[in-house]
Amino acid sequence: MDCRQILTLFPQPAGIGGPLRIVFADGPGRYVPGGAPFGSGDVGFTQGADLNLHEPGVVRALLDVALARGWQPEERRAVEVDGWPLLEAAAAVQAGDAGPEAP
Repeated sequence: MDCRQILTLFPQPAGIGGPLRIVFADGPGRYVPGGAPFGSGDVGFTQGADLNLHEPGVVRALLDVALARGWQPEERRAVEVDGWPLLEAAAAVQAGDAGPEAP
């Protein structure tokens, strides 16, 4: 079974660029929503950082990290990125431990 959680962000105002799709795919050592005990927006590492994609601050942190790593909102096509490399940086931003700078 290929479970995935996708967070789609649209540049504002509408029509200035294509969407950013941040994809969290299930795999060894990580989890995505798929039933108890996790909530519908929970993604994370089984032993490490986790986020709830329903929290506005989490969405902002992921956006800031994606921007710092090169996503450009004015790009006209949809862009899909793997969310796992963004997760730990976004979790650190949420915790106040770091900025969204690129690695």
